[in-house]
Amino acid sequence: MCGIIGYSGPLDASKILLDGLSGLEYRGYDSAGIGLCMEDTSICIAKKVGKVKNLREYCAANIHGTAHSGIGHTRWATHGGVTDANAHPHRAGKVTLIHNGIIENYHELTEQFHLEGQLVSQTDSEVAARVLDALYDGDPLKAIQKLQELIVGSYGFCILFDDQPGSVYAIRRVSPLVASYTHAGAIIASDLTALTPYSNQYFVVPEDKIVRLTPYKVHIYNMDENFTKVYPEIMTVNWNMDAAMKNGYPHFMMKEIHEQPRAVRDTLSPRIKENESGERYIDLSETGLTDEDFASVSRVYLIGCGSAYHVGMAARYVLEKAARVPCEVDLASEFRYRDPILEESGLVIIISQSGETADSLAALRLCKERGVRTLAVVNVVGSSIAREADSVIYTWAGPEIAVATTKAYSTQLAALYLIAVHMAEVRGQITPARREALIDAMLALPDQIERVLSDKERVQWYANKMAACKDVFFIGRGLDYAISMEGSLKLKEISYIHSEAYAAGELKHGTISLIEDGVLVVAVATQPELFEKEVSNMVEVRSRGASLFGLTTYGQYAIEDTVNFTVYVPRTDPLLTTSLAVVPLQLLAYYISCAKGLDVDKPRNLAKSVTVE
Repeated sequence: MCGIIGYSGPLDASKILLDGLSGLEYRGYDSAGIGLCMEDTSICIAKKVGKVKNLREYCAANIHGTAHSGIGHTRWATHGGVTDANAHPHRAGKVTLIHNGIIENYHELTEQFHLEGQLVSQTDSEVAARVLDALYDGDPLKAIQKLQELIVGSYGFCILFDDQPGSVYAIRRVSPLVASYTHAGAIIASDLTALTPYSNQYFVVPEDKIVRLTPYKVHIYNMDENFTKVYPEIMTVNWNMDAAMKNGYPHFMMKEIHEQPRAVRDTLSPRIKENESGERYIDLSETGLTDEDFASVSRVYLIGCGSAYHVGMAARYVLEKAARVPCEVDLASEFRYRDPILEESGLVIIISQSGETADSLAALRLCKERGVRTLAVVNVVGSSIAREADSVIYTWAGPEIAVATTKAYSTQLAALYLIAVHMAEVRGQITPARREALIDAMLALPDQIERVLSDKERVQWYANKMAACKDVFFIGRGLDYAISMEGSLKLKEISYIHSEAYAAGELKHGTISLIEDGVLVVAVATQPELFEKEVSNMVEVRSRGASLFGLTTYGQYAIEDTVNFTVYVPRTDPLLTTSLAVVPLQLLAYYISCAKGLDVDKPRNLAKSVTVE
């Protein structure tokens, strides 16, 4: 959830850390802080409530002198309120520490090390700092090893020791860390956005290894008796920093909405190939799964959180209808706790943008323990889920900075379409003509998304008109219900308006009692076989005073007799309409948030990557 960064090198550490925190701020923006090892080896700490700009202003006025190593943190509060005292870094004796994660046994550690009365914050992170200081006898590696043996939970730590000037130490379990030695020096951070201004090469910090940054090298140690060296795989970033900048858009979210045609194309096109006969086919050889593997799958388990879960909901309809394979969809946060019954011949598909979502990672590990094959659909190369899954499909969305996901959702859908059509073919559930038609439809999606985006000003007009509404309900049937769930989530995430999604057929089972004058109802009706039923539901809510936003495909113009406002998307295969229908719903949420004057990219209480339970 939080963002952390460490630096050692010849340049001004304060600038490196503050710039890095600006790139990591989407991970948390309750407070920010840095700890610097100054030229005289003293430790200088600066931290402020609020965004990184507050810290930057404070540092400009109060930090005098130069530092060439240090650590920085941007906080998403879990333990303790949003205060300067709870901001990181935390200092205890010779230790200065920053932390991303949750220490589950901090109460027990507080008692074990008699810390009552010593703590100046309400955080579990300060407990870790004080325990580490108590364990420290001049050998950083041994102290960190002892700390790791004591702590239960998830963590990414960056640490300064007073008597180790120029060195930054780090360790992780579950919480992500990547590192690189660059022309500017050694850098470690929660995310690539802090590294890519300096190098396109990096490595993922292995779990339960100790990292030491010095001005001229990055060292990695096993936690064995001799602290033997580890040499990780070096990876290359496949996007440049320009991709993470706004490029003239007012917000990252709007930029990323407009990047969806490119991102969907990049996910689909490399995997749709031609054989020597000119026939097209879907190539998923990157997964290591054979046609026989896909054909023998008895059941698919789709697991994700938030928008990734909604991708799974949509994919279930596509997989079951096209490939005729039974599917279950689970929230990752609930999956383990229902003690799921898994078929050994099943396939678990874990969906995650970051590849670091704690609940999804835990679900993945449970499935592997039970011997079920796992396939990850992720965006971030080398992420924990990507590394630990048996197979992986990367979505190639590029960096996604806005907290509310847009292009990651769309590329995950595209990846699941590929899986569904391929499974349909190898299972004998689709004719060559039908396969060709679906491939044509998939390849047409990027241009069709562009067409939807060309109508954004109409959505903006209606969003401005409805920005003051207090309650919004999204309704749909079948795939339209799945997309309604995502539309509702987008709206509540960034506008703070109460919003719910309901299967339209459930209106009479309680929901319709909530419909009254002033309520906005967004009705999605893109599925031809369900269109008439959906229109009947629209009539029901309109008669009870709702303002009705209708979303359907071109040609269904009769809907205008029922709704107050209509948005049309191009016709495509009904199994794929989710990719088009989601775009107006993203725009609706975006423009309502803008009309309310809210921070679109950094909504309150949310972080981009949820790396704690």
